[in-house]
Amino acid sequence: PQPGRCAYFVARKKRFCKMIPAPGRRFCGEHGQQEEENDRKRIPCPLDPKHTVYEDQLQKHLKKCNSREKPKPVYFVQDINAGLKDVAEIPEKQVPISSLSKEELQNLIIKLKKASNGLELHLKEQILSHQALQEALNDPKNGESAFKHLKQQASILGNMEKLHLLGPGRCFVEFGAGRGKLSHWVDVALQNVENVQFLLVERATTRFKVDGKHKGRCSTFERLQVDIQHLCLKKVPILEEKKLPVVGIGKHLCGTATDLALRCLVESYTTCCEGENEEPATKRSRTDKTVVASSNSADTESNKDHCEPVAGIVIALCCHHKCDWTHYVGKEFFKSLGLGPLEFNYFQRMSSWATCGMRETTTKVFTSEEREDRTDDTEEHEQTFSRTDSDSDTLQGILTVEERKEIGCLCKLLIDRGRIEYLQQRGYEAALQYYTESAVSLENVLLTAVPSPSLIAEPTM
Repeated sequence: PQPGRCAYFVARKKRFCKMIPAPGRRFCGEHGQQEEENDRKRIPCPLDPKHTVYEDQLQKHLKKCNSREKPKPVYFVQDINAGLKDVAEIPEKQVPISSLSKEELQNLIIKLKKASNGLELHLKEQILSHQALQEALNDPKNGESAFKHLKQQASILGNMEKLHLLGPGRCFVEFGAGRGKLSHWVDVALQNVENVQFLLVERATTRFKVDGKHKGRCSTFERLQVDIQHLCLKKVPILEEKKLPVVGIGKHLCGTATDLALRCLVESYTTCCEGENEEPATKRSRTDKTVVASSNSADTESNKDHCEPVAGIVIALCCHHKCDWTHYVGKEFFKSLGLGPLEFNYFQRMSSWATCGMRETTTKVFTSEEREDRTDDTEEHEQTFSRTDSDSDTLQGILTVEERKEIGCLCKLLIDRGRIEYLQQRGYEAALQYYTESAVSLENVLLTAVPSPSLIAEPTM
């Protein structure tokens, strides 16, 4: 064992425990029973069985256990961004794709291709970079994995700059923040710009956060440990106080989380902000295209006293197979094409065909920097899919690998198109583009949106 560390050998990990024992002891509290002379018993914690506690100290432990239920923050509003749940629309039983007959599968593909007619199938390539990351990109110490992350972050910042979203007097809300790397680089790009706030939304506790790198800078960072489904931005104290325009950002925001984030920004936040100071008769419905801006200059001034609108949205999309009809923002788009929850249920699962089986499965040794990068990058969702995901026996002889890939891409595009329609109906200029090469990330589509200039009221002369 290392000096000052627990002397217990963890057979499963083939190494000694790394915990620091109390002064004068050889073992940590977890493994202390090895040298205890009495028969004190350790039991799994009922709140989190991943750790144990002395049975006679259970009640004391439950009061301070990190897994205990904590008081809800002021910005927690149950299911505020969940969307309307219509029980009648949810399929009672979800049949696996592998259980579909050849005819049923072919009918689904026909529906998909018919719905895709008229859609722009080839997205614009907008692979940009930003000066803020040039030094890091040129650093030879970065391994391949870290370099790929940096290229994506640089392109996201480049697209933000092109949309004029990098500037003072903004609140950047990073959804699914993980370690907070994207916000970190936005902060670096802004350098010493004043009056900038960062809100890092992440429901899980995260290791190796980069938050400490921002101490002493002009910008302010705050973490919101809450599920996006329950986040009411309007009630976040810093936004209530400063009333800054919000820029929603995210890097590889997984499936449903994208829909929850969009609804969080353009419904529960924007609608509340704009509607609070209006008379009931003048309040606009959520489907009104003028929801982003007031109908006249007087309304604009009134709203500015309370809250600023969303200035922009930049989200790198990911994991369409984890989307859910209940939370999906593009329901109306699907219904307009004659599609419903049943088709969506299959399309979101078939979307994984666009990437599964395409990743390298070879084992790779990572540098310490890359290993640290990957600890949080459940946000990257670059795990290797198993062969059963792409090589179902039902598909053998029906679809080739290339055909499955094409169908998967169509499914992803259709789901994303619903999101674009949703944003456009609410007064945003929204677009999809490839922001990085597929060799860097197979999930390489970026969704951007800014309020439509034609709908933003201008002061009268």
